[in-house]
Amino acid sequence: MAPFAMTEPTNGGPDMNLQQRYTDLDHYLDLPIAGVDAVRGDCLLAFEYEYAGSRAEVEISTDEFTAVCPWTGLPDQGTLQIRYVPDRLCIELKSLKYYLLSYRSVGIVQEHAANRILEDLVRVCAPLRMDLRLDYQARGGIHTVVSVPYTRPG
Repeated sequence: MAPFAMTEPTNGGPDMNLQQRYTDLDHYLDLPIAGVDAVRGDCLLAFEYEYAGSRAEVEISTDEFTAVCPWTGLPDQGTLQIRYVPDRLCIELKSLKYYLLSYRSVGIVQEHAANRILEDLVRVCAPLRMDLRLDYQARGGIHTVVSVPYTRPG
């Protein structure tokens, strides 16, 4: 019998063999899970903002953010939205794309990913204000959005 073949229950009840094989599916795939040290915050760049003090708001979004569940290795996908008011520096977008791609195999929960991304972005561009929203696709019928704000003290 093929490894994934389904069999009919012989006594009208659940097929215990199928249930065990279903439980064992995790052993068929070796999904690599990288630690958070794989996140490449060092690739983030910023450029000088010529209109410091203008209070312009910059909005950046991508629906291609991916990481993996730290327990199962299964992919988590979502939309990332960043809104910020620059002071003297702006985020360089190609470096942001590479930074976000570094999460691709990182095992990290959504709440931690949102906070880590905000910390790294604030570190590189020192904005007056930044709001980050990480909206994951529904998993198991549950939809989760994490919003993290930052306002420069003073």
